[in-house]
Amino acid sequence: MRVVIALGGNALLRRGEPAEAGTQRRNVATAVAAIADVARDHEVIVTHGNGPQVGMLALQGEAYGAVAPYPLDVLGAESEGQIGYLLDQELLNALGGRPVATLLTQVIVDLDDPGFAHPTKPIGPVYDHATAEQLAAERGWAIAPDGAHYRRVVASPEPRSIVELVTLKLLVAAGVLVVCVGGGGIPVAVDRDGRLHGVEAVIDKDLAAALLARGLGADALLLLTDVPAVQAEWGTPGARDIGRATPDALRRLSFAAGSMGPKIEAACRFADATGGLTGIGALADARAILEGERGTLIA
Repeated sequence: MRVVIALGGNALLRRGEPAEAGTQRRNVATAVAAIADVARDHEVIVTHGNGPQVGMLALQGEAYGAVAPYPLDVLGAESEGQIGYLLDQELLNALGGRPVATLLTQVIVDLDDPGFAHPTKPIGPVYDHATAEQLAAERGWAIAPDGAHYRRVVASPEPRSIVELVTLKLLVAAGVLVVCVGGGGIPVAVDRDGRLHGVEAVIDKDLAAALLARGLGADALLLLTDVPAVQAEWGTPGARDIGRATPDALRRLSFAAGSMGPKIEAACRFADATGGLTGIGALADARAILEGERGTLIA
């Protein structure tokens, strides 16, 4: 079975953890243990989020005043290299010589996408409300709730196509376990002359993962995060886990725009387009989700 595994950025750097290399290495080792368990029996492609990491890179850039801060597309490329390196190395260690490669991946978006006018993608660390409002006023940020905290939010246009898809198909056909489309891919647009250029945005990782899974003809898509299952009425006394659902049933429910909402939409798109299975759940449960024993299954 061909399986695309999408790791949430918070699975690699959890809320409230120090954004240090050692912390991320430890979390990557945990993630790779779950990936390797699936990869021993299935053909796996890995993608990942970058919200905490790209936000931290942006803060580091702002702290150095000698040059203008780097744009989000460049920071996205940096985070793809950073996280891809950590995953790539740990996968090589875990899989005993199986070929692994990380590919910096560009994803095309439309410049007239409404997402540019309504920022929804959370990046960087979490803040209390007062600190978030102060930073928003000082730096011109948009902010939004993230659970009990607040985070910076940036534009998140729809992913339209993957520039390196042909290269990815060649690598997968050659038996390479590829880490790609990190952080939703590097956001680029096409000008009138057909030339690519970067844009100021962060693409949603889950929507890009669904696009990747469709493009590669995957049988299943696993969206792995820091919660065990999708919940109906999340955050209320009536909250309940959803074990199995159809796209139509899920689209009748309401989910948070910056977190679970894109996962649900990605799952529905993949199921509608391919008839394949999407599983949403905890990273440690990857194999059990694929086997229908844990998490939320959408088909």
